[in-house]
Amino acid sequence: MTRNAEYWRKQLNLIAHPEGGSYVSSLTASASIPTKNGERPLFTSIYFMLAEGEVSHFHQLQSDEIWYYHDGAPLVVHMISKDGEYSTVKLGVDMESGQQPQLVVPAGTIFGSSMAGEGGYSLVGCMVSPGFDFKDFKLFSEEELLNQFPEHAMIIEKMTP
Repeated sequence: MTRNAEYWRKQLNLIAHPEGGSYVSSLTASASIPTKNGERPLFTSIYFMLAEGEVSHFHQLQSDEIWYYHDGAPLVVHMISKDGEYSTVKLGVDMESGQQPQLVVPAGTIFGSSMAGEGGYSLVGCMVSPGFDFKDFKLFSEEELLNQFPEHAMIIEKMTP
């Protein structure tokens, strides 16, 4: 069978994610730790996929998130740091062209992702530590980000709902 977006949706039982794309929870630590927002698992992990034409809209977490490339087209992670600097990292395995197979997005960074080029889908894994909770998740509107970072208007318009 050919691996494509539909293959991974079925194999992993992916469902729609509020930020865009699709996901499924894959691992949750049995240990937990206290955080300023309450008790959280030590880590949580998901499979996350973008299909052709989808983006992961700009959002923010209160924990670090580690991204791991798995399959398909390379994935560009777009980030706006706490001090307003915009940067990108391309996840993939073609290290000679500047791709990297994993990335840490620091807590508090505003970030989203899009596919790099053709390929039909990008499949990655994401581990959050301390563990993910939707109470710690903020999805941004275009207006909200344009007010804060007008210098990044072009990417904000692409990466917000």
